Amino acid sequence: MADEHSNEERPDISTGVTVKPVVNAIRILRHLASGSPERASDIARELEINPSTCFNTLRTLVAEEMLDFDPLSKTYTTGLGLAKLVEHLVTQGQRLELVRPLMQEFAAAHHVTVTLWRRMGDDRIVLVSAETSPGDLRIEMAIGQRLPVLMGASGRLFAAHLSLDDARLRAAFDKVRWARPLAFEEYRQQVADARAHGWSSDDGYFSAGILAVAAPVNDRSGAIAYAISAVTFRGQYERAQVEKLGELLRKAAAKVGNIIF
Repeated sequence: MADEHSNEERPDISTGVTVKPVVNAIRILRHLASGSPERASDIARELEINPSTCFNTLRTLVAEEMLDFDPLSKTYTTGLGLAKLVEHLVTQGQRLELVRPLMQEFAAAHHVTVTLWRRMGDDRIVLVSAETSPGDLRIEMAIGQRLPVLMGASGRLFAAHLSLDDARLRAAFDKVRWARPLAFEEYRQQVADARAHGWSSDDGYFSAGILAVAAPVNDRSGAIAYAISAVTFRGQYERAQVEKLGELLRKAAAKVGNIIF
């Protein structure tokens, strides 16, 4: 599939290129999270960071509520903001675990693989959970797999909510490598159908021989944050059955949203 990023926009982490201020901030957070309150000079010496750089980084972390500063002892400790961030991440992970039984039940009932995709910015989606049917034939998908945001049945849903004009949608569409020919006009109509029906499908364009049906998982504001999809082999369902699967998946997506958010 085509990469939608230039080298400048998305550096290759294998080159070892890092952003020093970010590294310093992470080292400081790790250091204070595992120890007692410390002064800026002690932190700078322990971590071998330039004292002025260390002070500015500490001041920034305090402003962002990642650290707390005690003006009497002139020491720094981990802040409430960091605790809230960690709590939020743990809670999200726990909530995703609560979604698994629902995904397993849907996969078994309809003989499909059920996947949950999370939006990562405006250009990528990542697979965060997958459950397979207990039958003999199954489709396995790797957790952590990333795709261009427009690709697959989920991609039609995200595209429907990105508010892209035709020029930008066409530019992004042209960068995607489809498994079989797909005209832009046809894709644009599929995006419109996804917006109207509340679910979408991809009939072999993401991967030859694979049919995927997806529905949006909205957050509390009504914005799409995830997409849940049912993946199976092409030809397993007639069109009427695909439509029924889409409606059932739309209802399942609403339940997933209630659990996650």
